[in-house]
Amino acid sequence: MTDSVQSKLIISSAAAGLRPGDDVLEDGEATVETEWREVNVPVESHGARLDRALAAIVPEFSRSYLQQLIDAAAVQLNGVTVTKTSTKVKAGDDLKIELRPTPQSQAFKPEIIPLDVVFEDDHLLVINKPAGLVVHPAPGNWSGTLLNGLLARDEQVSTLPRAGIVHRLDKDTSGLMVVARRRQVMDQLVSMIAERSVSREYLALVHGVWQGPKGRRIEAPMGRDPRNRLRMTVVDLEKNAGKTASTDLYLLQQEGAFCLVRCRLHTGRTHQIRVHMAFIGHPLVSDEVYGGKPAAGMTRQALHACRLAFIHPVTGESLEFTAPPPEDMLTALEQLGLGYNQVQ
Repeated sequence: MTDSVQSKLIISSAAAGLRPGDDVLEDGEATVETEWREVNVPVESHGARLDRALAAIVPEFSRSYLQQLIDAAAVQLNGVTVTKTSTKVKAGDDLKIELRPTPQSQAFKPEIIPLDVVFEDDHLLVINKPAGLVVHPAPGNWSGTLLNGLLARDEQVSTLPRAGIVHRLDKDTSGLMVVARRRQVMDQLVSMIAERSVSREYLALVHGVWQGPKGRRIEAPMGRDPRNRLRMTVVDLEKNAGKTASTDLYLLQQEGAFCLVRCRLHTGRTHQIRVHMAFIGHPLVSDEVYGGKPAAGMTRQALHACRLAFIHPVTGESLEFTAPPPEDMLTALEQLGLGYNQVQ
C-alpha cells in the first residue's frame, strides 16, 4: 500500500483481536467476524475500474475475492453501495469495504466427518469413501468434503496440497482411495499414478446386452463436451482438445438387459469409466448425465472402486486392498440376479 493511501480498520465483531474470517462463539452459536476497511483512492488508481483499484489498494486480498464482495454489496463508494465491478473511481474517492469471509476462504477448514480408514501408517492412508461424499471443496460443496474430514483427523496433512489427496472419486462413486500423509510420499504417489503403477479397479452395473469377447480395452481420447461443459465426451484429438484415455473392461455377469463389469483404469480422466461405458453403448445404471436410467433402486451412478493395489513408496511392501460394494449396489445386484458373491 502506498503512503498516499489512508486506511482505517473497523472490527465489526465483538471479539476483538481475531483475524477476518475467524469463527467467534457467542451463546453457543457460530458467528463470523467481519472487518470494515476505509481507504482513499490514490492518484495512481484514478480512472481505474473499482475491482482493479481495490486489488491495488488492498493487495493482501485477491481480485476475485474483492469482486465477490462488490457483487455482494459489501463495498461503498463515497457512501453509496456499489455492485458493479466496472465502476470507475477517481483520486480521493472514499471507499469502504466490508471484508467478509467467502465460502472459498472457509473451505479448507477441519470438520469432524466419519471416515472408513482401511489402512494407515506414518506415510499414507487408504480410505473407503461412501457414495455422496465430495472429495474436494468446490462450488456447491464448500464444506463437508473428504478434504475437510482429513484436516480434522490428521494435523500432518494440513501442510500438504489438497490435504494429501492424490486422486479422486466422483461424489456419487464409492470405494477405495489412497491419501498421502507426507509431502515426499504425496509426490511419489502422484508419479506412480501418472506412470500407471497404481492398479485401480471398479465394479460397474451397466445397461445393455454384452456383445463380443468378455474382455476388451477401450482406447478413446476424452475432452470437455463442447455442447455441455458439465459433461466429458470422447473426442477426436485432431479436431478437439482432450487427452488419451484407456480402460480395460471385463464382463463378470450378464442377466437380461444388465451387466456387471469390472473396469481397470490405465489413465485417470474425469468421468472416464462413465464416458467409456456410455461410448460403447453400456451406460451405468442411474447415471443420467451419460444416458443411464434408474433401476433396482439405484439413485446414483452404479460405480464402486473395489480394488486398489500399489507398492508402498517408502517400505517397498506390495499392498492390495479390496472393498465390497455398499448396500445400495449389493441390493440392486441381487434384485437384478447379478449376485456379487458369485463373481469373486
